[in-house]
Amino acid sequence: MKIKTGDNVKIIAGKDKSKTGKVLQVFPDLNKVVVEGVNKSFKHLKKRGSQPGQRVEFTAPIDSSNVKVIGKTGEGRVGYKYIDKDGKKLKVRVLKTKSGSEDLE
Repeated sequence: MKIKTGDNVKIIAGKDKSKTGKVLQVFPDLNKVVVEGVNKSFKHLKKRGSQPGQRVEFTAPIDSSNVKVIGKTGEGRVGYKYIDKDGKKLKVRVLKTKSGSEDLE
């Protein structure tokens, strides 16, 4: 999965289409991500003894295919490039857009 925690993403499908947010959690085994302020859900809790019942709001995970990474130059796809630093090859994440590419890290 090429989406990492902390990336800014745009939702491209679903009820929250065209909203943007920051990735809070990534679940690579499930191919899902949690985006800040998107796909809000509620969990209703019964009262327990002296505690009253509650309605807890949380952000549910969405499929990673429904998000697109955005950067300073626009939105695009994530690729990789190798740079030579001190005689060692380093793998760097790059956002590829129509206008060019920019480093994400």
